[in-house]
Amino acid sequence: MNEKPPTSASLFLNEDADKPPVPERVDLRRRLRRAMERKASSMKERIGSISRDSVKGFLKRNLFVLFTVAAVALGVILGFALRPHNLSLREIKYFAFPGELLMRMLQMLVLPLIVSSLVTGISSLDSKASGKMGVRAVIYYMVTTLIAVFIGIVIVIIIRPGKGSRDSPVTNSGNIEPVQAADAFLDLIRNMFPPNLVEACFKQETVEETVPVSGSSAGVNALGLVVFSMCFGLVIGNMKQQGQALRDFFDCLNEAIMRLVAIIIWYAPLGILFLIAGKIVEMKDLAEVGSQLGMYTVSVIVGLLIHGLFVLPLLYFLVTRRNPYTFIGGLLQALITALGTSSSSATLPITFRCLEENNHVDKRVTRFVLPVGATINMDGTALYEAVAAIFIAQVNDMDLNFGQILTIRDRLRTTTNVLGDSLGAGIVEHLSRGELQNQDAEGHNSVIEENEKPYQLICQENDSINHHNSETTM
Repeated sequence: MNEKPPTSASLFLNEDADKPPVPERVDLRRRLRRAMERKASSMKERIGSISRDSVKGFLKRNLFVLFTVAAVALGVILGFALRPHNLSLREIKYFAFPGELLMRMLQMLVLPLIVSSLVTGISSLDSKASGKMGVRAVIYYMVTTLIAVFIGIVIVIIIRPGKGSRDSPVTNSGNIEPVQAADAFLDLIRNMFPPNLVEACFKQETVEETVPVSGSSAGVNALGLVVFSMCFGLVIGNMKQQGQALRDFFDCLNEAIMRLVAIIIWYAPLGILFLIAGKIVEMKDLAEVGSQLGMYTVSVIVGLLIHGLFVLPLLYFLVTRRNPYTFIGGLLQALITALGTSSSSATLPITFRCLEENNHVDKRVTRFVLPVGATINMDGTALYEAVAAIFIAQVNDMDLNFGQILTIRDRLRTTTNVLGDSLGAGIVEHLSRGELQNQDAEGHNSVIEENEKPYQLICQENDSINHHNSETTM
């Protein structure tokens, strides 16, 4: 009675309702096809827009990285090509001499770089901002180290590299009494407070006998220098205007060292080539090492790759919500240098340059986080030690020559350490951006940019010199 005649709109609705629904799988295929088509069209547009100038610009921006990657490849090829010639130790030493020069150049810059960067970075912040930044850095170091140890334990339990390796001869290592844990802890405290700052540049405290007698061993006491530089930077920062002269001095020193790094970096590819080739030529009995320690090496490498390529990038993404692999791409030269030099401290100058110039991390963060991280943050070492401890427990009474695999695992371990320090700098900068912005707003930032400095450091090729005299104005 009261029924209304169907309208045209209702007829269309009924027809749509009568049609069978589109399966979700077909709809998903359509979406994927459309996404692939859009991606292909964008790729065609990018390829079509490539010109000679853009190629030249890319090569110019990535020239150092391309040279370094090519040096690694050539070093591996050259090393394996020279292995059949059975070079003597003297010939190997002469062959690897260019690589030794690179190590000496980088190590020459480490000591003044650590001191100047820490003093400059901490003095440019107030005590509250530096305290928060330090707490964040320490928490990051602790978390990543615990994760690295956990990964190492899981990997070595799953792979079990120590099983099946008992057929090697067992030798008696003698009655070696280990140093007590308390002595090692006291050494750590002693190194934090060196009695002589000059001596700390080349000696560190260590206990070498069962009777606790304090002595010294060769090597830079980096921990003592870090503690002194942090305290010195805090004092200079609290001196305000009275400490401005010292802040300018250390800022100028840091800038001069980075200019030296920019010069040395041109020699880095050649040095890395001969470093890698020399180490490959120096290795003996690769087949024997592979049969005895192959699974152990695989366990260490797998753990380092998982920690470096998945865990650390995931942690960076969760905190910053940015693409971690783009950040890692800017660190490529530092990572390759770490692979070649096997020293995170020697890689420190290039790590500074990559973070500040390629990834644009705030200088106040890099100068605070990197020197401390290069001293105490050893993710790769923690993972390796966890694997080594359980591996030794698995083989029980087997005497292993760990020096035979030092070349492989130490370089990957150093690369993981450098990657962890660099990602930590990015994370700390993201978490500290509020304090850094407040510091900039208050005008207390002493990390002065090049065009704002009241003195002329080193005139670059493209700088225009307008002054008539050569005197430096202060």
